[in-house]
Amino acid sequence: MDINFVLQNFYNETNRADEDIDLAKAALSFARTEYPNLDIEEYLNALDTMAEEVRERLIKERYPLKVIKTINSYLFNDLGFEGNTRDYYDPRNSFLNNVIDRRTGIPITLSIIYLEIAKRIDFPMVGIGMPGHFIIRPNFENVGIFVDAFNQGEILFEQDCEERLQQVYQQPVKLEPRFLAPISNREILVRMLTNLKMIYLHQREFNKALATIDGILILVPDNPNELRDRGLLYYELNEWSKAVQDLESYLTIFPNAEDALMIRILLQKIR
Repeated sequence: MDINFVLQNFYNETNRADEDIDLAKAALSFARTEYPNLDIEEYLNALDTMAEEVRERLIKERYPLKVIKTINSYLFNDLGFEGNTRDYYDPRNSFLNNVIDRRTGIPITLSIIYLEIAKRIDFPMVGIGMPGHFIIRPNFENVGIFVDAFNQGEILFEQDCEERLQQVYQQPVKLEPRFLAPISNREILVRMLTNLKMIYLHQREFNKALATIDGILILVPDNPNELRDRGLLYYELNEWSKAVQDLESYLTIFPNAEDALMIRILLQKIR
């Protein structure tokens, strides 16, 4: 399948009001950049089936803790989902279809599955984009609890979140209120693709990184850092005119950037 056609479909899925973005469908739509024959409906049906199984296990009293424990028991005990601690940076962990198939993933993709099940059983939850770690929480006022889908749906309180940050960064970190603020569907997708971009760059998979940046720019057009990074990738791939266009756009948006001099020198070299 042509990559431009895939990205156009991803644009169609995300070019709408944030609350109207179908998170799972958008994630699966992007996954076609890697899996062109992916049957999106098959995986949406799998999520529907999971949600129906959870719904059947819930008693009438749907208080938050009961719902969370029921989802946890089903996802992590019955189906065997788990955080991929053995190969965290495997790019497959960032593709929703692969996470569903292999029952393993990273915090953000496991959280998307959790959020999609919760949505289907009318239990509102939101994503929490903490630095270095992604968690979720029920979307009720003053609920005070969070869920770590990467760690078997562990239930966290604010103090636990601070400790989790300290584990991630291996140093004392003060929990700021903004760290626990809900993020939008679009921001969740950006974070998922940013993880994938960094993996591809580390593996020097430049064409795949390029497609991933294209996906990010669909979500956040004219983001200067993404334009810069895409320009640098075009340079690596000897796409000179495209590199110049993106790097000049970066300098127009961000003329006093710390790396502006380096970018100007690179542009002179290209010319």
